[in-house]
Amino acid sequence: MSTHQADGAYTPPEEGGSGSLGKQLLLIALITIAAIVGYKAFFSDGGGFSNLFQSPQEVRMTYVPSDFNPNLDEEKTLRILSQPEEYRQEFDRLVYDFNVALLYHVANRMALPDSLKRRLEPEYKKHHEYLRTLYYNDFVTLKDTTANLYETWYSDNSNQAVQLFNEVAGKYTCFFVTQVMTTLLRVNGGKFFAKGKDVGTPCDIAIHEALHPMAERLKKKAEIMDFSASRGLLKDKVRKGIAELATYELRSRLGIDKTLQYKIFGFSVSETDIRVEAISVIKVGFKLDQFFDVTLSPKRGTLNIKLPEPTILSHEVYPRVDKLEVGYLAGINEKDMNERFNELRRQFRQDALENEHVLDKAKMRADSVMQLMFGPIAKSINRNYKVQVVFQNVQSDMTEDELRRRGEDGNVPPKVPSPAPVEAPNSRSKEKVLAN
Repeated sequence: MSTHQADGAYTPPEEGGSGSLGKQLLLIALITIAAIVGYKAFFSDGGGFSNLFQSPQEVRMTYVPSDFNPNLDEEKTLRILSQPEEYRQEFDRLVYDFNVALLYHVANRMALPDSLKRRLEPEYKKHHEYLRTLYYNDFVTLKDTTANLYETWYSDNSNQAVQLFNEVAGKYTCFFVTQVMTTLLRVNGGKFFAKGKDVGTPCDIAIHEALHPMAERLKKKAEIMDFSASRGLLKDKVRKGIAELATYELRSRLGIDKTLQYKIFGFSVSETDIRVEAISVIKVGFKLDQFFDVTLSPKRGTLNIKLPEPTILSHEVYPRVDKLEVGYLAGINEKDMNERFNELRRQFRQDALENEHVLDKAKMRADSVMQLMFGPIAKSINRNYKVQVVFQNVQSDMTEDELRRRGEDGNVPPKVPSPAPVEAPNSRSKEKVLAN
């Protein structure tokens, strides 16, 4: 039935709700899409709209020039590196300050914004706890800390310490720099694009623009300090009362051949040959002024002898030049000769510790000596009593690696040279030739 209005116009009847439902569905779909876009843009890893249509993420930046200024006290740094066991806390702080300065240099070269630079140090702190242990253990393992006296005399203590630190830091710098930078820039699995002056990876910048130049500056300062320390090592006679028990002696012989060449356009026109041999006498034992104790344990039926861990008590090296043929152009100076002598000394000590196991043999001999000395005393108390020898570390804060090295305390007393030693009937003589 039709409906007529007063003016005579015709109005069709209202249709069902199908049109309204379609609009509602369309609106819901638009809201859903907007929610997904918003989540991807602001809450997903990497952030930004670039993440919506790009995977993996690409980071683009422009490099700028920057100088590395670690702001380290060079003299204090060399003192710490020369005696790491004495300055353990300072060594850890040195590693922290140097690595943070290194990260800031990389960030400056990559022109990172201040918002990211502020996150550098907190991010590095996540790695420092294990890095400081790795740096220290590797450094003291490579450095012969019982030979500070000899290194000082050969003007090579601080210089060698710088070389070792450069070597140790080079092992871990690329790792932690890459870890920190990739975390800040979020380039895991993505690509890294850069342009500008002297473009390189963060690792390249850290190694070649920061670590190596810093090591070179320290070497120059080390040469001056080593020269001064060597000249002032023994201005006066040193008189020192000591309490030591020497239980093992190793005599050995080594030689080094060295050829120095003078070249013009890549061709050798003159050569200088050096052959240096030396006899070494190493005495190993115990510093009884550090620790020595005798106690009786009736319950266990033992007489307990406590000794400190063994160490190298003295090391005497007697070098001899067997061959010296100087070319008419390729000369030789005192630095070359001192380097040969010091290299021989290092080889002697390394061979004694690593191959001859002199510290273990010193323990075995000390046990025999204590049994011989205190055995009758124990038997006089009770015929069933036994002597038990215990070796105790007197440095409670030593690391596991230092415990393996046993007793390297860096306080080797100076030894007045004596006449050339006479080979004992039971001593061992070895001969090696090391070619440089």
